[in-house]
Amino acid sequence: MTGEIFEVTGQLLGTVVAVQANFYRVQMDQEAGEQRSRGAEEKLDLNALLPHCPSPPLLLCTRRTRLKKIGQQVMVGDRVVVEEPDWAGGRGAIAEVLPRQSELDRPAIANVNQILLVFAVADPPLEPYQLSRFLIKAESTGLDVLLCLNKSDLISPQEQQQVSDRLLGWGYQPIFISVKDGINTEQAARYLSNKITVIAGPSGVGKSSLINTLIDSLHLRVGEVSGKLARGRHTTRHIELFELPSGGMLADTPGFNQPDMDCVPEELIHYFPEARKRLAVASCRFSDCLHRDEPECVVRGDWERYEHYLEFLDAAIAHQTQLHQQADPESTMKLKSKGKGQSQYEPKLESKKYRRISRKSQLQDLQELYRDEE
Repeated sequence: MTGEIFEVTGQLLGTVVAVQANFYRVQMDQEAGEQRSRGAEEKLDLNALLPHCPSPPLLLCTRRTRLKKIGQQVMVGDRVVVEEPDWAGGRGAIAEVLPRQSELDRPAIANVNQILLVFAVADPPLEPYQLSRFLIKAESTGLDVLLCLNKSDLISPQEQQQVSDRLLGWGYQPIFISVKDGINTEQAARYLSNKITVIAGPSGVGKSSLINTLIDSLHLRVGEVSGKLARGRHTTRHIELFELPSGGMLADTPGFNQPDMDCVPEELIHYFPEARKRLAVASCRFSDCLHRDEPECVVRGDWERYEHYLEFLDAAIAHQTQLHQQADPESTMKLKSKGKGQSQYEPKLESKKYRRISRKSQLQDLQELYRDEE
């Protein structure tokens, strides 16, 4: 069946739920969108016209050549216009990408409303520095941040209260859940309703298990925690949006243990809620204050994550310096990673100093030498 019946009534709209090579899996809306010719909205029930299609219909689409020519990227989460749908074959073509409300580069996903950070309070143990790093990365996106702590069945109520009080001091109200025992998973699901949410966190904390609990029809692969490293093993390999029963979509992302600290050094302090609280009632003496040893700084003090801030600031400055040096071909220094999150600057080798001179170049040099002697 072709899409001629929709050409008069309006556009076919959908959401890109997965990207693989040059193909895009698009979940079509239950209703076709706005009529351009009349300038009014008109709803169209696809299931009434196409009872044999899945609900909602899924199409495997390609991108129109004109989008490729203008460099229009199609991302997971994009709202797109689909043309020439082949409902029987499950195919279509993306003709237009609608304006994005938000955009993330890592992971590459559009139109996200919030970030759900999932950590475990035990197995693997909760590491404050790692959690702080994830929180800063999440705050830098400008999206709402929701913090879930899994495996709460492995700690006592007293330990849970201690963790809660500590994170309240950071500016976060965590939700303690246990996917294994079904504790507070319904409460977490309510926060995800009718929103596009990115779920993130280190490997082994139970992200895939949580998604399997929230969406019964999914059976994502689940990995165990490495006993030697006390870390999880990666089980998610790509980005994909999954529809939630209560409405909304959830994006699983590949787990990673140390997010990059690629923010602007001057903006870093605003990603700490406890520092924002101080800056809301007072201001530093200098507008470009980095809150280290500057006089009359209102941020520097005895709050718990201040040491984290100083370490992240050094990393952000190093990253910015690296970018400047890459842009300057005359720079004589380079930043080299030494492992375990450490790095140091080393002199660059002179270009072509250790490359063998080609035979052609040697012959040309000889010819020049003969000419000079003549």
